[in-house]
Amino acid sequence: MKKNLLCFTLLLASAIASAQDGAKEFMQELHKHCHKAYQGKVVSSPVPSDFKDKELIMYVSSCEPNQIKVPFFVGDDLSRTWVFTIKEDGKLELKHDHRLSDGTPDDVTMYGGTTSHSGSKEIQFFPADEHTNQMIPGAGANLWWVTLDGNTFSYNLKRVTSQGVFNVVFDLSKPIETDKRAW
Repeated sequence: MKKNLLCFTLLLASAIASAQDGAKEFMQELHKHCHKAYQGKVVSSPVPSDFKDKELIMYVSSCEPNQIKVPFFVGDDLSRTWVFTIKEDGKLELKHDHRLSDGTPDDVTMYGGTTSHSGSKEIQFFPADEHTNQMIPGAGANLWWVTLDGNTFSYNLKRVTSQGVFNVVFDLSKPIETDKRAW
């Protein structure tokens, strides 16, 4: 009986430690793509008009131990950067840094959310935070999630104000060359 209890305790401790490491494992996986760019495509329907027929590129441009920046280029629009940050409590934050062409912050920028738990190395969920709720009317119930495996990276958004889901998938098996840089 004691041996079974000890085995159960060790398994439980291992599962808890693994769950707490999800955000760090996710960041380690994303870090493997630092300074690489990948082509993507919108896989949801309908394709938003500002994305239709545009080249989509993600570029993992900056990799610090607790923060990774991933500009997301939509044609010639270089205004978007996803910023992933591990917070002091171990949770992962996703912010959307939007810039004007002169590099100054857009009026609507740094919105997003923080995971409610550490997630896993393959998927992270980001419910909208209070800052987003105050900045963008109706966005307080948005949910973003990102998936990452050996072959794909996906960025996903569910807006409570619409029926559909927005999904962009990037092929990580084929790095591309790009001279584009975020504004």
